[in-house]
Amino acid sequence: MGEVKLLATPQSSPCARIEWALKMKGVEYKYMKQSLLNKSHLLLQSNPVYKKVPVLLHNGLPIAESLVILEYIDETWKQNPLLPQDPYDRANARFWARFFDEKCAVGMWKAGVAQGEGKAGAIESALESLALLDKQIEGKRYFGGEEIGYMDIVAGGIPYWLNVLEQVGDMELMTPQRFPHLHRWSLNLMQTSPVKDCLPPRDSVVNYFRLGFKKARSMSSANNNKS
Repeated sequence: MGEVKLLATPQSSPCARIEWALKMKGVEYKYMKQSLLNKSHLLLQSNPVYKKVPVLLHNGLPIAESLVILEYIDETWKQNPLLPQDPYDRANARFWARFFDEKCAVGMWKAGVAQGEGKAGAIESALESLALLDKQIEGKRYFGGEEIGYMDIVAGGIPYWLNVLEQVGDMELMTPQRFPHLHRWSLNLMQTSPVKDCLPPRDSVVNYFRLGFKKARSMSSANNNKS
């Protein structure tokens, strides 16, 4: 099926999604590590709109944005399907994937970055989104049933990356008492290949978040000063 290259940063959970999907499909690929502090010409050329990872290069053609890449992988390599076959279930998986990226992930990040009076409200908002996700996994081993699928890959950063985010952001979101179903799912996921086989060193993720928090807080402070 041609040459496959992945432009990625190991500390990024959206990049990990693509690695997991490729490994589940048995697709051989070349990992091309990218520095977000010194973006390569290839990255800027391949994703001129957002200028960020991950980017998949298939026979030289670039595909950007992790959810788009996941669907491309699923449609190109038919073995071990990621998305459900039933049209309704496929639509439902896409809906919750968007919800995770636009509400859960953004909410968790904002809660970590927030300081002072706004932190409690940001944490509460993040908890509300996680509670909705927790209901979706109730009574199931994985979001799609008994096998890892699309939504598990999308939310797969929770067991590892969220724990680091909590540490760096000085907060506690994910507990067995609050979200028993997500907690059980997280334990299952972390014991499963390829997830457990493609995790970056924790220290590198800690530094990754610290740099991200510093940049986000600096930008927020600059915007507040302008207003």
